[in-house]
Amino acid sequence: MAPPDRGPAGADRAVPRAPGEPRYLRPSRRPTAARTRHRTVVHPGAWWLWSLSLGTAATRTTNPLLLALLISASAYVVATHRGATPASHAYTAFARLALAVLLVRLLFAVALGSPVPGTHVLLALPEVPLPHWAQGIRLGGKVTAEALVFAAYDGLKLATLLICVGAANALAGPTRLLKSLPGALYETGVAVVVALTFAPHLVADVQRLRAARRLRGRPDRGLRGLLQVALPVLEGALERSVALAAAMEARGYGRTAEVPARVRRTTAALTLGGLLGVCAGTYGLLTAEGGAYGVPLLLAGVVAALAGLRLGGRRSLRTRYRPDPWDARAWLVAGSGAAVAALLTLASARDPEALHPGVVPLVAPALPLWPAAAVLLALVPAFAVPPASAPEEPS
Repeated sequence: MAPPDRGPAGADRAVPRAPGEPRYLRPSRRPTAARTRHRTVVHPGAWWLWSLSLGTAATRTTNPLLLALLISASAYVVATHRGATPASHAYTAFARLALAVLLVRLLFAVALGSPVPGTHVLLALPEVPLPHWAQGIRLGGKVTAEALVFAAYDGLKLATLLICVGAANALAGPTRLLKSLPGALYETGVAVVVALTFAPHLVADVQRLRAARRLRGRPDRGLRGLLQVALPVLEGALERSVALAAAMEARGYGRTAEVPARVRRTTAALTLGGLLGVCAGTYGLLTAEGGAYGVPLLLAGVVAALAGLRLGGRRSLRTRYRPDPWDARAWLVAGSGAAVAALLTLASARDPEALHPGVVPLVAPALPLWPAAAVLLALVPAFAVPPASAPEEPS
């Protein structure tokens, strides 16, 4: 058989062959669609850092205009960059949960009252007398506009945080994030991912069975429909659990490599000391007296914890199939979110009145210009990352 033609002219041409021999084609040097898509994939950790940074920024303000900007920025990035995966619909679910949290916060303000004084009384509910040991708590009474506005600001902050977490799930599901975890956290990550994916699979089973019952003309609502759907759902969950356990055992889940005792002790010391340093540094940043030692202690704790996790990864016997690269796009995505969190934290320290509008007296909130411009940095991934960077995941 003649050797394949390696010249440039015959790169994509059939190789001459003798009569009766099979035909061989020179493999093309052009990257396939899967490889091209993989090279444009943004690391899932970058998306999670971006989303959690936006959530951190949301905790630094109660200004509804800034919170609305954060929600709009996350919604635009999710709309343009989420893939066709089961986890991509998490944003809608988290948005509904955020709306429910906001309504519950308003309901509590109406039913249980608010410590915020107000003069604009909207309605007066019958007040239930409580014993003396329940002082500070009331049921019913006057509902003021100031109390409702304060509750709306507070509930909107928590709702924005939930929406940012939903954006992280929609852009990079927990399954993609699992294979990027350090080896020392692999087993913990598997347990967390299994726990997080149990509820979506359960909801999907319920919807599938209810649709099947409707097609057969059988009732799918009420107590009778619930009882007839519950058994197949539990049976499917049990079968999925058995299949998952068999797959994990076949892949060698839980096996560990032998490492020297000195390495194990060093790993434990670095990890424990690093976590203690992170806790002490965070406490220092949150208190006025610990501002001098908070940042150095936090950085030292993070470095020690990362070193401990890297050493602990030697015990994990696993490989990664086509790992997601951490490239310039990942740095840009994570950096844009970190910039938003840092700038809003700085703004909350320098101009707290603009980021926390008062409700007594009741005035309309104003939009601070440079904090609003800082929030717009969250849109950087929408223009710097191609939409194809959200690959399809197995369900």
